[in-house]
Amino acid sequence: MTDYDPRIVDLYDGDNPDGPDHDYFRSLAEETDARAVLDVGCGTGILTVTLAAPDRTVVGVDPSHAMVSYARNRPGAERVTWIEGDSRSVPGGGFDLILMTGNVAQHIPDPAWERTLGELRELAREGATLAFESRNPAVRAWDGWRQSEPTVRDTQHGPLREWCEVEELERSRVLLRFHNHFESSDELVVEESELAFRDRDVLADQLRRAGFEVDAVWGDWQRTPFDGTHPIMVFEAHAV
Repeated sequence: MTDYDPRIVDLYDGDNPDGPDHDYFRSLAEETDARAVLDVGCGTGILTVTLAAPDRTVVGVDPSHAMVSYARNRPGAERVTWIEGDSRSVPGGGFDLILMTGNVAQHIPDPAWERTLGELRELAREGATLAFESRNPAVRAWDGWRQSEPTVRDTQHGPLREWCEVEELERSRVLLRFHNHFESSDELVVEESELAFRDRDVLADQLRRAGFEVDAVWGDWQRTPFDGTHPIMVFEAHAV
């Protein structure tokens, strides 16, 4: 993968702060009495470090060197084992709870997504919980991401002019091009991100074939049952 510009990583936590999604995942760790937690696609580790506890081991894995480097230097990082890589890079197994947050599932294209689910099943103990969210393709969130006019904000790296281009691809995939113009240095950083929009039935079938049984699909972080109209789908499944 092409790694993130470190200046973009510096802004990540402010753009994706702790909130109800993190509260949900932390509550799940408590409810399942998880003693070993794996955070796949942990990013800067903003949630990961808060999962650590004296009687719980936590592993955070992410393919981005810039993200993992940032995570390793945040307060509380010493309580987490950090791995640069993906599900193939995690040694051992026996995890009680496996998380994928921040719509990580959508960043993994097929067939790598199905391979990842199979690898996570191998890392999970029998009965372990797998939880992640994915956007509902019927809502077409990407229509709201297109920006006809750039926006400008002040950052620790000076004024930043931003805009996003959206391209719909085949097989329910969307390509995003984020343009970041750092005005102080007159540098333009363009980052591309391809997202896979899978519907509920597709995800449930992929989970089943990987060795997980779906326990619930929520439409929000307050655990309202998903009815097909919610913008997100929060999956809870267990390893069988």
